Amino acid sequence: MTRVAVIGAGYAGMAAATALATQGAAVTVFERSRLPGGRARALEAHGATVDNGQHILIGAYRETLSLMRQVGADPQRLLLRLPLTLAYPGQLRIAAPRLPAPLHLALALLGAQGLSWADKFAAIHFMGALKRHDFRLPAGTADHSVAALLDAHRQPARLRTYLWEPLCVAALNTPAEAASAQVFLNVLRDSLAAARPCSDLLLPRVDLGAMFPLPAADYVAARGGQLLLDTAIQAVDCAAGDGYTLLAEDGSRRNYSHVVIATAPYHVPALIDRLPQLDALRHALGELRYQPIITCYLGYPPQVRLSAAMLGHAGGVMQWLFDRGQLGGPAGLLAAVISARGRHLELSNQELAERIHAEIAGIVPNLPAPLWSQVITEKRATFSCTPGLVRPATATPLPGLLLAGDYVASDYPATLESAVRSGLQAAASTLCQTPADQA
Repeated sequence: MTRVAVIGAGYAGMAAATALATQGAAVTVFERSRLPGGRARALEAHGATVDNGQHILIGAYRETLSLMRQVGADPQRLLLRLPLTLAYPGQLRIAAPRLPAPLHLALALLGAQGLSWADKFAAIHFMGALKRHDFRLPAGTADHSVAALLDAHRQPARLRTYLWEPLCVAALNTPAEAASAQVFLNVLRDSLAAARPCSDLLLPRVDLGAMFPLPAADYVAARGGQLLLDTAIQAVDCAAGDGYTLLAEDGSRRNYSHVVIATAPYHVPALIDRLPQLDALRHALGELRYQPIITCYLGYPPQVRLSAAMLGHAGGVMQWLFDRGQLGGPAGLLAAVISARGRHLELSNQELAERIHAEIAGIVPNLPAPLWSQVITEKRATFSCTPGLVRPATATPLPGLLLAGDYVASDYPATLESAVRSGLQAAASTLCQTPADQA
């Protein structure tokens, strides 16, 4: 029987473990933390269960939604599905009707509140031009920034401020001036320009651990697999015969025919330090740069409620604001999200919470002072998705040693869907390789 070790119980690791267990492989998942989830996990703050970052899913996340169903996590129950809606109170509102594509997007743009007719036609012409080129940059054109792409298509300032740049930062977690135009085009192709349900917003009603990693752990265990929490792996080494030896922090050694490394990319170099065959991979990982995501939770009295579960904000510190009370959490709990680098990183947590409270007061009348606040900063939330970035492949030069994670080469930026897809690809590659292949 194929014995597989998966290092890391985030979305990539649990996707790989689920696929492996489904096919009858003996799989063991190692996780250094007390809970699965990786960089998409739950924690406690002032008596409330919150996430270390607020994630938005979209209807185009086919593999994530399929795996959720497979492990018994019903997306209809765990996710609030909304037609594509971007609402900036007092500034802009775009809402897609429940009509077939591409009519839904055309009517959403034509009916947008807060855009001039010139803005609306510019957005429609932009999407039309991208579609005519199959959402690829012109032949012979090197990848460049999203800002340069918008310049080339003469997108007006208001469209950039309230539509394209927020979508870029939300999807790629990289400012438009530095973000890859081609990856942004891939996102637009599979969301706004695809079938209407693909552009739907899916907002979690439960914490991110309960949404997939925890049900996946139960699924794997029911099929003979294991999830070992509080178990840190320090290094991977080649075994005396075929396969690999995992050296744990407690001094134990375990042998496996295959290993899937599904940690954050910055943890991988230490794990492969004993494998000189992977020096080129170690160097490539060292070249990756990272972008932060900050989530500021503000606990207000229960009567505080937003006009929608999710609102946009431009021109200040926060970029998106979520009403957790409308998403299954405590009434009055709001979550403000700030993606990518910026001047906000110079503020203390208290200053940041005060600035965000003042911005919320500008859209919520008679807002009382918050009862508490909690700022969670993921300094290396995602890799910086820059033009022409070369990302590592799933396979490594060592047979039976695979990589999984949102940073692994794909069409997509660092999202839950790209993490899940990488895990499935690693599992598929593992199942195609038998011990005989490694002889």
